[in-house]
Amino acid sequence: MAAYGYEAVDALGKISKGNIEADSIDLAKSKLKSMDLMVLKLKEQSVFTKDLNIEIGGYPKTRDMAVFCRQFVSMSRAGVSILETLKLLEEQTENKQLRNAIAGVRANVEKGETLSESLRLYPKIFPELMYNMAAAGEASGSLDTALERVGTQLEKTAKVQALVKKAMIYPIIVGIVAVVVVVVMLTAVIPRYTAMFEEIGTELPGITKTVMAMSDFLIAHWFIILPIIIVTVIVIKAWSTTNSGKHFFHKIKLTLPGIKNLEVKKASSLMARTLSSLMASGVPMSEAVDMVANTMENVYFKEAMEKCRDDIIIGQPLSRPLEECGQFPPMVYHMAKIGEESGNIEEMLSKTADYYDDEVEMAVQSLLAAMEPLIIILLAGIVGVLIGACLAPMLSMYNALNTL
Repeated sequence: MAAYGYEAVDALGKISKGNIEADSIDLAKSKLKSMDLMVLKLKEQSVFTKDLNIEIGGYPKTRDMAVFCRQFVSMSRAGVSILETLKLLEEQTENKQLRNAIAGVRANVEKGETLSESLRLYPKIFPELMYNMAAAGEASGSLDTALERVGTQLEKTAKVQALVKKAMIYPIIVGIVAVVVVVVMLTAVIPRYTAMFEEIGTELPGITKTVMAMSDFLIAHWFIILPIIIVTVIVIKAWSTTNSGKHFFHKIKLTLPGIKNLEVKKASSLMARTLSSLMASGVPMSEAVDMVANTMENVYFKEAMEKCRDDIIIGQPLSRPLEECGQFPPMVYHMAKIGEESGNIEEMLSKTADYYDDEVEMAVQSLLAAMEPLIIILLAGIVGVLIGACLAPMLSMYNALNTL
């Protein structure tokens, strides 16, 4: 999605400014209109012109939203009114951003707006899945059931996210340790050996000369190297948010053997779970697939779901475009086809999601098991080269003395 900076007037005549994310400028206008704002200015923003919104406390996590849904459902089924439920949730919510959003939702509900319309006014807090499911629940008279499904979906998503983070913690920590070790060796240890070797005046091995040259270069130009590294990281981070950057990095994820397996299973679980929840709440399939596309993290799976939506609109069954896109494993479209034939596609997709939830957990464990020895070998190799560069001249001198 692109970011658009806007200046608009609300119903009370108050001028407000801010950012809104949408796939196009027309959709951005529609979103602002749904928020009862009259647009004065609307312009797409680049990475360098985008306004910075620094909020203390941070936005709520997926697990926070799952707890919100569970608590809302529990109070609603206990006979508590929506307004009273929102008031109680506002008072007991610790996250400042979520607490403020709940207060805004309650104020809008008091004015007569529906819960789904009120949730839609805070797209950075409440996910699209939540207010669309709430709208479907309000239309069918089963709001608590719809939000219960959202809570289950968010809990599953939070679990998958936690598993992926767990897989990344170890290599990140080891990577940082490796960098620190290399920097300390090159700036503190190697220079001492360099001075000693210069006093001896003996011919040094090639590996020692290379490491000494690296040490001299790092010590002499660290004030240039450090800013270059920082700028490079910032540029890569900014580029990764663009369309071309997403395609590049997401393609890499779908190319690396261990990462690809995890990425495909994670996407399959997310797609099946979200689509099952939306359709079970009464959302039409074409609209549900469109919402699923917006929740997909990998751009290639997002584009695949958008193609599925277009094919479904012209009358094709879901299983056919899922198979033709080539992104999902055979089990996904086979289970979808069984569900279409039996008339129970929601349940089939739910079972598919359960299966891939377990597969994601096993994929994370397999990835960790494979990465641990590889990272240790890599770290040992780097340190070994540096130590070898220091010891090689000494061994050469000892050998020379033994031959005398």
